[in-house]
Amino acid sequence: MNGPQDLGGQMGFGPIAPERDEPIFHAGWEKRALGVTLACGAFGAWNIDESRHARESLHPADYYASSYYEIWIKALEKLLVRHGFLAGTELQEGTVSVPPAAPKRVLKAAEVAAVLAKGGPCDREVASAARFTAGDRVRTRNFHPVGHTRLPRYARGKAGVVEAVRGGFVFPDTNAHGHGENPEWVYTVVFDGTEIWGEGADPRLTVSIDAWESYLEPA
Repeated sequence: MNGPQDLGGQMGFGPIAPERDEPIFHAGWEKRALGVTLACGAFGAWNIDESRHARESLHPADYYASSYYEIWIKALEKLLVRHGFLAGTELQEGTVSVPPAAPKRVLKAAEVAAVLAKGGPCDREVASAARFTAGDRVRTRNFHPVGHTRLPRYARGKAGVVEAVRGGFVFPDTNAHGHGENPEWVYTVVFDGTEIWGEGADPRLTVSIDAWESYLEPA
C-alpha cells in the first residue's frame, strides 16, 4: 500500500538531520516498548511482514504525529486486538473483559539473548531458476496494491540495472496477509538519480533497492 512511511521524494518534510551522539533510547518507556513488541511477536500469531503492514496502515495524521516507538506500540495494539489477545475496550478501560487467546509460545527472560541472536531468517529455496542476472536492464512494475509491498512508491515504473542476485526470500506481499511465504528471487537493482527524481536530480546520484522478482520485467 502507499502508506505514510513511503516518503522517498516527498517534498515538505525538510532535510534529514541525524542527531549527534544519538542514544539508543530517548526515554525509559522506549526500552519497554521494544521489549513488549518483541515479547508479543514471540507469541507466534503474526510475522514480521504483518507487523510492518500494521505500522504502515496507521492513519497518516497519526503516523506523522507519532515518534518511532509510538508507531510500534500503536501497531502492536492493532495486532493484539486482531488476533484476540485484547478486546478493543480493554485498551481504554485497562481491565480484562474477555478471556484472551492463548499464545503459541511465551518468550522467557532467560531465552531473550539466544532468540535475538538467532534472528528470523527469511531466506528460502526457490523452485525455479532466477529470471534475471547481473547486468540485465529491468523495469519495475507500476502498481498500487491495497496490501503490503516492499517496492517503494518512488521506484515504480522505473528502469534500472540488476547489480546482484541475492537469492530466494519470503515474498512479503503475500506473507503479510496470511497467503503463504511464496519465496521469490530477490535482486539488487540500481537506478540513475535522474530516472528516479527526473529533471534537476544530481546526475552523479544512484539509488539501489532490493526487489522481488515479481516486481520486475525486462526493460
